[in-house]
Amino acid sequence: MVLLVLVSACTTSSASSASSTDDALPPRTLRVLQANLCDSGEARCYTGRSVARLTDVIRAESPEVVTLNEICQDDVAVFEQVLAGLAPDDVVVSAFKAARDRPTDADYRCRRNGQPYGIGVLARIPARDPDHTTRGGVYPVQDPADPEERVWVCLDAVAFSACATHLANTVPSVALAQCAHLMTTVFQPANTGGSSRTTVVGGDFNLLTGGSPDLRSCLPAGVSHADDAAAAQHIVTNVGVASSRSIDMAGTTDHPALLATLTLPTS
Repeated sequence: MVLLVLVSACTTSSASSASSTDDALPPRTLRVLQANLCDSGEARCYTGRSVARLTDVIRAESPEVVTLNEICQDDVAVFEQVLAGLAPDDVVVSAFKAARDRPTDADYRCRRNGQPYGIGVLARIPARDPDHTTRGGVYPVQDPADPEERVWVCLDAVAFSACATHLANTVPSVALAQCAHLMTTVFQPANTGGSSRTTVVGGDFNLLTGGSPDLRSCLPAGVSHADDAAAAQHIVTNVGVASSRSIDMAGTTDHPALLATLTLPTS
């Protein structure tokens, strides 16, 4: 942003100009919401009410980015509509990636409705900059005893790159290897477009801050991160985290939601 200060030719004091140029520019922020909805109908945590609960949370918190775990593909359309209602002048974009079913080498399916099951990311972006791309992949390291193969997905907009993931919950060393792959192959390359490009990953990492293994051992130097009350869901970013907090999902899933406000570069 360029700040123009107009000074009259007859002005004899520079106080007004100094005051204007010394004023700090207001910080720009990006609000990121991460949630694990347990919506497949397979796990014991399924209640059938988590989608409705998260729509209420989105309306109350008005995030720009939402990352989702354990959803059915059609859940994404519900949240697209909610986000679109918050900022009619923005464009809502999304990406979904199904987990892989090892026995069939096809999409893992939600038990409750047969739809592809996996993860998603949604974002509100300015209508003046609607260009975006999506990408995703299956981790090369998996737990061979788990039929669900874990994946990642990203949405690359003009101003930022936002990704979602859900790492292995069965073997911590597998989750750590997946985290390392995510950070070196997905997160870091997205951050090479220049210092103004914000990169953020939200997800249920199934790794604890201070645990064994420690989540921080797979994070690149210089990143910031926030975690939820159980310290297993994380939001990782290459910019600052101004604040974060867990949000009660009122018993509709076995995870709280996690909201982080990121501080963006001013230029």
